[in-house]
Amino acid sequence: MSDGRAGDGGTEDPGGPGAADEIGPVTLEVLRNACSAVAEEMNATLLRTAYSPNITDRRDCSCAIFDPDSGMIAQAENIPVHLGAMPFSVAAALAEHPPETLAPGDAIAVNDPFRGGAHLPDVTLVSPIFAGEFEDGTGGDAEGVTERDGEEAGEVVAIAANRAHHADVGGSTAGSVSADATEIYAEGLRIPPVRLLRGGEFDDDLLSTILANVRTPEERRGDLRAQAAANEVGRERIHDLLEEHGVAGFASAVAAIQDYSERRMRGAIAELPDGEYDFADVLDDDGHGTEDIRIEATVTIDGERLAVDFAGTTAQTESPINAVRAVTASATYYAVRCVTDPEIPPNAGCYRPIELSTPSGTVVDAEPPAAVVGGNLEVSQRVTDVVLGALAEAAPERAVAAGQGTMNNVTLGGTDPGRQDHGASDANGEPGGSPYAFYETQGGGSGAHAAGDGMDAVHVHMSNTRNTPAEVLETAYPLRVERYALRQDSAGAGAFRGGLGLRRDIRIERGSASLSLMGERRRTAPYGIRGGEDGEVGTDVVLERPESEQAVGGSSEVLPAKCTRRLEAGDIVSVRTPGGGGFGDPADRDRDAVLRDVRLGKCSIERARSVYGVDPESDEE
Repeated sequence: MSDGRAGDGGTEDPGGPGAADEIGPVTLEVLRNACSAVAEEMNATLLRTAYSPNITDRRDCSCAIFDPDSGMIAQAENIPVHLGAMPFSVAAALAEHPPETLAPGDAIAVNDPFRGGAHLPDVTLVSPIFAGEFEDGTGGDAEGVTERDGEEAGEVVAIAANRAHHADVGGSTAGSVSADATEIYAEGLRIPPVRLLRGGEFDDDLLSTILANVRTPEERRGDLRAQAAANEVGRERIHDLLEEHGVAGFASAVAAIQDYSERRMRGAIAELPDGEYDFADVLDDDGHGTEDIRIEATVTIDGERLAVDFAGTTAQTESPINAVRAVTASATYYAVRCVTDPEIPPNAGCYRPIELSTPSGTVVDAEPPAAVVGGNLEVSQRVTDVVLGALAEAAPERAVAAGQGTMNNVTLGGTDPGRQDHGASDANGEPGGSPYAFYETQGGGSGAHAAGDGMDAVHVHMSNTRNTPAEVLETAYPLRVERYALRQDSAGAGAFRGGLGLRRDIRIERGSASLSLMGERRRTAPYGIRGGEDGEVGTDVVLERPESEQAVGGSSEVLPAKCTRRLEAGDIVSVRTPGGGGFGDPADRDRDAVLRDVRLGKCSIERARSVYGVDPESDEE
């Protein structure tokens, strides 16, 4: 909806007028770092206790704490696309379940993109923290809190929340990332804000309903329990702060922390030249026949105010390449922080000076029943590219070339005949193997900039996950990593080159598997700037059953960037990711840097000669 309202992450200050003036700078900094430490400890708990490699190894999860009005207080350094959107989930949870209706130990789950979520695999768990809880979470007076401040024991003083990408939430395709979906109903189980925990205990009926609709129920059960454990750690640590500073002191500190971030963001925006700055780019296609899906942004800077208007963006598609407003807001906030001051503490105050206008019914603000799984994954990346492109005109010294601009999503799922799942059987009543769902995003090249080369084979912008280690992948799934390497010459040339993309080949070891691919920058390259060249586009290939064990694939077929395919044992899917754009004229690149890249196998001798004018084999060079 295009309402132009300021920073959706912003809220009213819970401490009231003048509260910030009562907090000294030392106390403010101590509490700010303490709140960040709470979120980081929540995240550590989630990583240690989750079941799925997607969380424990890839770290596809985020944790944060919020004030009672859903304004972010602090976050762990996790996934950018999660963190800017989580306030929408917390707000939706509290709108459906007002604090006065909740009790200690309650927790609200939500993944519905049209009710505060982003896409269905991302399940958010929201837990209120009360002033007067017992340490065991059953309710009561925390020692020193209510006596010191006279607050009611039932007052909600903070919210602990985390978001985790579940490797499967049902739907038409294993892994719940289907390139074929045309409506959200095909993408998986849609969870509105519901009370999943009551008084610290899971609602067994509700949990059973969720688990009955997914392919890997025990893994989902374990990950949900890990999310609950993470929020419990947040509750305990916030209570430690309440006991030390009191409810009123904590609320005043929260207001001061958010006001501090707001002041710094306003100051950073004021340093940029006033004006309107436009930029547009496209998504390759929607996987259903429509190409060049345009995303356009106009950034207006007026003093301490910054507004981003996405008028001119393509209408929503009949495919999963659509984003909800929360995702677009998240990408916009991230891009603004990158260009202004990334050191500003990220919280609700940081986003108050940012106004966002998203036309309803477009790929940046889709309406139901649109499929949206690709919005969180791919549209968010292009929104980032576009906003950064516009801001590059306002701050050329901070400009960065386009990174790979995609998450290169790979989903494989099926039944592993080499493992027996308790109770599973085939149509004849024989043991039927163990269902699995593997999901992974792939790194690529980041964009070059005035200070240096882009990074090689990293997750760029909205994704901040790791890869799945080959050893973990091969232990947990009937898959094998056959090849994992940098793509020589994939970087955009420049005085500073872009980062290299990578190649990752995964073989199906046992049984058949459903493959779903969702990627971008296969047709339109990541742009270079200031005379730098574009990065190399990516490609996806199936290498079908090799004739011998020694061969790495037999016949090959280039796949569409967004597709589903049935694979058999022995087939290999080869994902080759884009490189980042270059910065500056390649003729200005330092000769030693070119020779170093040749020596490391990142640049071929032919490219060194033809693009950079450097001959590594010449005695005269």
